[in-house]
Amino acid sequence: MKIGVFDSGAGGLSVVKSLLAHKLFDEIIYYGDTARVPYGPKDQNTIIRYSLEALEFFNNFEIDLLITACNTVSAYALAEMNAQSAYPVLGVIEPGVLALENSLLNKDDNILIIATRATIASKRYENALKKLGHTNITSLQTGLFVPLVEEGIFEGKLLEATMEHYFSEIEQPKAIILGCTHFPLIGEKLKNYFNNEPLLIHSGEAIVEYLEARYDLFRKKEATDLKIFASDNVAGLRKIADSWL
Repeated sequence: MKIGVFDSGAGGLSVVKSLLAHKLFDEIIYYGDTARVPYGPKDQNTIIRYSLEALEFFNNFEIDLLITACNTVSAYALAEMNAQSAYPVLGVIEPGVLALENSLLNKDDNILIIATRATIASKRYENALKKLGHTNITSLQTGLFVPLVEEGIFEGKLLEATMEHYFSEIEQPKAIILGCTHFPLIGEKLKNYFNNEPLLIHSGEAIVEYLEARYDLFRKKEATDLKIFASDNVAGLRKIADSWL
């Protein structure tokens, strides 16, 4: 199978890393809309428009499946993308929720959702968890982490100050849903802030688990071929990929 992975910028490479590790596909076409990152502060109509334009890009390739690694796109544009696509388009929110449910946490355990402003405003994670009976949910907009990760700042005083800004009054969580594909790159630092105790739910591993359960996939011996494209500064995105992957 040949699949596409779409993200607003470099963050979706955290999903690609998991896909590469599990060797489920022959080829991955990655497209980052680096000219217009981040999507999180933008309004719904703009997010949908950008997502449909990305879909047009993938129509240049004969892919079997498209993963929208961007949580914001998954929250707002998935239905519109599927309506205009000849192949399935999967988001990362449903897999993330299922991964949390499979972790067998108690329904009253404190769950912290961190994501961009648009994803939090959609309440997609929160509503899905409430339907499953979870009663102790904290949703927090943490958009400042996105430019830090895009700039390659994965540790240090600036990241520590940002975590303190967001988390100083947050109750110790049992699990953290990393509701943005940028956040796994600082996942260990986030976990360290909370004394290494929370379970981290991250889109890459969640989508792999979801794909293996939903499709007849098996792990290949050969490495997956990866092609990287971007709407701006593709050389910069490929440099980030070389570092992250």
